[in-house]
Amino acid sequence: MGRSWFDRLQPVFILLALGFVAYLLQSQWATLRSYSWQLQRGWLTLSACLMLASWSVEVYIWYTLVGLIGGLLSYGAALRLWWLSALIRYIPGNVWQPLSLTLYCQRYGVRAEITLASIVLYQAVVILAVMPIAACYFQITGNWGLLTGLIGNMAPWLVALTLVPVLFFLIRPGMLVSMMNWLLRKAGRAAVEANLTTGRLCWLLIIAAFNWLLWGACFGTLALALQDSDHGLPAYFVLHLVAVYPVAYVIGLLSLITPSGFGVREGAFYLLLAPVIGGGLVTVLALAMRVWNILGEVVMALLSFLAERRWGAPTMPIPVEPAL
Repeated sequence: MGRSWFDRLQPVFILLALGFVAYLLQSQWATLRSYSWQLQRGWLTLSACLMLASWSVEVYIWYTLVGLIGGLLSYGAALRLWWLSALIRYIPGNVWQPLSLTLYCQRYGVRAEITLASIVLYQAVVILAVMPIAACYFQITGNWGLLTGLIGNMAPWLVALTLVPVLFFLIRPGMLVSMMNWLLRKAGRAAVEANLTTGRLCWLLIIAAFNWLLWGACFGTLALALQDSDHGLPAYFVLHLVAVYPVAYVIGLLSLITPSGFGVREGAFYLLLAPVIGGGLVTVLALAMRVWNILGEVVMALLSFLAERRWGAPTMPIPVEPAL
């Protein structure tokens, strides 16, 4: 019943998100008109290269997790399947990308339980990897955005609190596997074995944190590509964008109320960066990054579709071992 109500209300959430973004743009319109926007092709090319590098690293994380759970999948196939299913997540429902990826992987003989488990672990790893980045950013800059005055003396405690889940799961990686299997059983699927040790989890977290910094750099170079030609962008501006991008992205990811966190992620950017670099500019850059990301996914999905037709698995699905 709860899921049914959520499905009915999700269009309302999307409309609210669109209205919120429109309000932010309207409220900052005068500021935006004062900027002399010019496209810097060099920075835009670098941003595109960083985006490709980021995708390559995040697919490597997922590909590694598939192997740790017992799935056999080449890295090339993982890249194609990842991009083929990427656009599906913009459909309301928040379940279509995992479902699409599961069906694609079954063509390669990877059991549904293994794919679902790898997705759960992947989400856990990338969320945990953001926490040290957030802790360093808040501790060094002292910037909590519009909440800075409200948080006050609680800031050191909140910084420490962000690191607790990371330390807990590094000490007890088996708990992460147990939570994953609990979710599988709730979904009516069989539990799986995951060879996840403290050392492997630590390595995956390091790679995931590096990947988040790549995404932040992609965002920062996009901002440089769209910079005000009269004044340019100071270095501190770009550093804020690099560090805040993963934090805002995960806030949107955890919201679950709109496809791919639309509106929520942009609101998080505004909340954290408006006092530092101006609400109008950060709103436009957040929306520009959203569009830039979608355009990249469309191109890569098309290339992956063509590559899958030529080098992919057989048309007929490979028999999959039935769930116990």
